[in-house]
Amino acid sequence: MALIRDSVQELARFRLRVWVALGFVAVCFALLLARLFTLQVLRHDELHAAGEANRVTVVPIAPNRGLIKDRNGVVLASNYSAYTLEITPTKADRDLNALIDELATVVDIQPRDRRRFFRLLADGKRFDSLPIRNRLSDAEVAMFVAQRWRFPGVDVQARLFRQYPLGEVGSHLLGYIGRISPKDREQMEVWDEERLANYKGTDYIGKLGLEQSYESELHGTTGYQQVETSAGGRAVRSLGHRPPTPGNSLQLSVDIKLQHLVEEMFGDRRGALVALDPRNGEVLAFVSKPGFDPNLFVDGIDVENWKLLNESIDKPLLNRALRGTYPPGSTYKPFMALALLNTGVRRPDTIINDTLVYHFGGRAFGSPENERGGAMDMRRSIVESSNVYYYSAANELGVDRIHDQMEPLGFGRRTDIDLEGEVTGILPNQDWKRRVLKQKWFPGETISLGIGQGYNAFTVLQMATATATLASGGQRFKPRLVREVEDVVHHTRRRVSGEALPPLNIKAEHVAVLKEALHGVTYQGTSTRSFAGAPYPSGGKTGTAQAVGMKAGQKYNAAQMEERRRDHAWYMAFAPVDQPQVALALIVENSGFGGQNAAPIARRVFDYLLLGQVPSEEDLALVREGKALAPMGKPRLAADWRLPGEAGFVPPPASAATNGSAAPAPRPSASGGVP
Repeated sequence: MALIRDSVQELARFRLRVWVALGFVAVCFALLLARLFTLQVLRHDELHAAGEANRVTVVPIAPNRGLIKDRNGVVLASNYSAYTLEITPTKADRDLNALIDELATVVDIQPRDRRRFFRLLADGKRFDSLPIRNRLSDAEVAMFVAQRWRFPGVDVQARLFRQYPLGEVGSHLLGYIGRISPKDREQMEVWDEERLANYKGTDYIGKLGLEQSYESELHGTTGYQQVETSAGGRAVRSLGHRPPTPGNSLQLSVDIKLQHLVEEMFGDRRGALVALDPRNGEVLAFVSKPGFDPNLFVDGIDVENWKLLNESIDKPLLNRALRGTYPPGSTYKPFMALALLNTGVRRPDTIINDTLVYHFGGRAFGSPENERGGAMDMRRSIVESSNVYYYSAANELGVDRIHDQMEPLGFGRRTDIDLEGEVTGILPNQDWKRRVLKQKWFPGETISLGIGQGYNAFTVLQMATATATLASGGQRFKPRLVREVEDVVHHTRRRVSGEALPPLNIKAEHVAVLKEALHGVTYQGTSTRSFAGAPYPSGGKTGTAQAVGMKAGQKYNAAQMEERRRDHAWYMAFAPVDQPQVALALIVENSGFGGQNAAPIARRVFDYLLLGQVPSEEDLALVREGKALAPMGKPRLAADWRLPGEAGFVPPPASAATNGSAAPAPRPSASGGVP
C-alpha cells in the first residue's frame, strides 16, 4: 500500500511539472505572438520607415554661393571647383598622426595643412569629413585614387571654393567667408528650423563685410540627393534628388577701378575714404587702408598669417571707414556755420574780429601761425579757416544746441549702411558726459568743439554722409554699397539703393552761402594748390586734427613727435558745386596738413568721376608719398586703368618711404587745431 501511495504522489508531481512547463511555453508563445503583432501591425509604419531610413541616405547638396560684382559688372567674389583630400576620423583604422604621415608619402601635406586639420578636429567634428589638403592637382588625385585601398576613412571630394580675384582690393567692403565655427553655431541656434535646415551640408558662412551682411541672399537653397546604400554604407543607386538653388548675385554701386585707384593713392599710409552719390546715397568708393587678402580666410587662416594681421601695429583688420573714429578738425567748421544760420545766432555778414587768440575761463585758445586774423564774416571764416570765429561760435551756441544741430546730419549715430559693425562715434552733450563719464560738463570744454576737437569723434562715413546732405540742400538717403540684388534663377533684379530719408529743413539761401564759401576754399583757401586748373567747380574743406591732446601753451612740432602721435589730415568735398554728383570725406592718419595730404587724393577722385581720367604714373607715385598737389604729367584714360590680374596691369613700385621715415615740416603752433 505504501508503494502504491508513493507512485500516485510521484505521478501527481510529474503532471504538475508538465502543466507548469506547458503553461510556461504557452506564456512565452503568447508573448511572441504579442510582440509579433506589435511589430507587424501596431508599429508597422514606424518600423518600415526606419528600415527605409537605414537603406536610404539623404545627402545634402550645398548651393553655389552668389557672385558679387561692381557697378560695371567686374566680378569681385566668385566660386571655383577643386578636389580636396578629406579624412573622416571615426572611419580611420589607425592613429591620425600616423595616417597623415603615410598620406604625406602620396600627396604633399604641409605643416599648416596638418594644423588646420587638428584645429577643425578640436572643434568637435570627429564624425565629419575634414579636409587635410585642398586644391589637389589632377596628378595628385590620380596618385591617391590608385592607392585609396590603403587608407580607410580617407577620400577625395569635389568642393566649391570662394575666390576674391582682386586680392586686397575692396577687402573691407567685401569681407570674407570662413568655416562655420562653434561660436557661429551658437548664434545659429536662434534661427528657425527652416533656416537651420538650409545650412545642412554647408561648411562656410559670411564672416565680415558684404559676405556677412548679405549672407541670406548669397547662400542659396540647399538641395538633396536620396541614395540607396548597402549594409556597408556604399551608395548603390540614386532614388531621387532636388537640385540646389544658387544664391543671388549682388551688384554693387562701387566702381572697383576707382576703389583700386584710391587704395593705390594711399600707398603705405593709413586712413579711409568714402565717396557717395548725394542724389541717391550710392557708395562709389569705400576705402580702408591698410587692407588684407580675404582669400587667406577661406580655408581657415594659418597661425602665422593671423598673427601678422592681428598683431600688426597698422591694424589692417580694422575697417577705418566704418569703425575708426577721429576728431574732425576744421572740416567741422562748415557744419558749425550751418548751425549758426539755422539757429539765427549769426548771419552770413556778421563780423567777428579774429585776434588769433580766444580767451575763456582763464585759458587762451590759439590759432595757427599762418592765419591772418582780422574781420571775419562767415565766408571768410570758412575760406581762411578761422579758429577764433568758431571758438566764439561754440560758446554762443552751447554744447547742447551744437549737439541738437549736428545730430540730424548724422554725427554721433549710425548711418545704417548695409554693413554690420558700424559704430556711433561721439557727439557730446551734457547728458552724454554725465551718463558715460559720470562727470559734469564744464563750459570751457565747449570751446574746442567749435573747431572739431574736444570730445568730438566721428567716422569717415558719417562725415561723408553729412557732406552729401549739405551738398544736396538737406536731402538724405541711406548709404548703400549694394545697388541691386539679382535672382539668377528667375533673372529678376531688386533695387536696394536709393531709399530716401525725411529731408532736413535747410533754407536754400543758407546752403548757397556755405557752398559758395566751400567753393572759395578751392581757389582762395587751403586746397587752392591741389585744385589748380580743375575744369569743374568743387567745394571742400581741409582739416588737420590732433591725434593726441596738447598741454596749454605747448607748441606742436611734428619732427619731434613719434609718427603715430602726429596730426591727421582731413578733407571733405563735393563736385560740381551747383549739381553735386559726388560727395566725399577722407582722412590720412598722422600725415599732417589736410591741404597737402588729403585734398590731392580728393582732386584725383573727382578727375576720375567727372573727367574719366586717372593720374600719370609719375603723379601717382608722388601722391602715394604725400608729395603731390595739382596733377602732374599727362593723365591717362580711366578706361585704360588696369586692375590686378588684368592684362597690362603694372604693380606699383615699392614705396621709397615708410610710415614715419621722413620728418614733416613743423606745423604752425596752435593750442586748439589748425585748418
